[in-house]
Amino acid sequence: MLLENLRKIRIIKGFCQDYVADLLNISQAAYSDIERGKTKINFEKLKKIASIFDLEINSIIDFHETQKLDKLVSDRVNTNPDEMKTIMNLFDKERQLYQEQIDNLKSEITYLRNKLDKK
Repeated sequence: MLLENLRKIRIIKGFCQDYVADLLNISQAAYSDIERGKTKINFEKLKKIASIFDLEINSIIDFHETQKLDKLVSDRVNTNPDEMKTIMNLFDKERQLYQEQIDNLKSEITYLRNKLDKK
């Protein structure tokens, strides 16, 4: 359960194994072995991982995805306003692209209707 939680939390936080491994001063393969249970994790390493994830150790052990997801995401966004700004800009661009597609489709529909009416 703990190992599965490490993986889930890492993914939710948006961290790759390389990033966590670098902060732990180990290789990506060594960190992967921790997540897969090939290497036992000691208390000090778990404490350091908890610090990287900005969580208490008991939050990792008792992690329930449905209960913690909102907090993890909001903590990540709230602590990084630049990231929030980037996300909002991407949403705005995406919305603008969808609106352009809708407008193009409306124009095409109008064109096709006019063409049908002329027949």
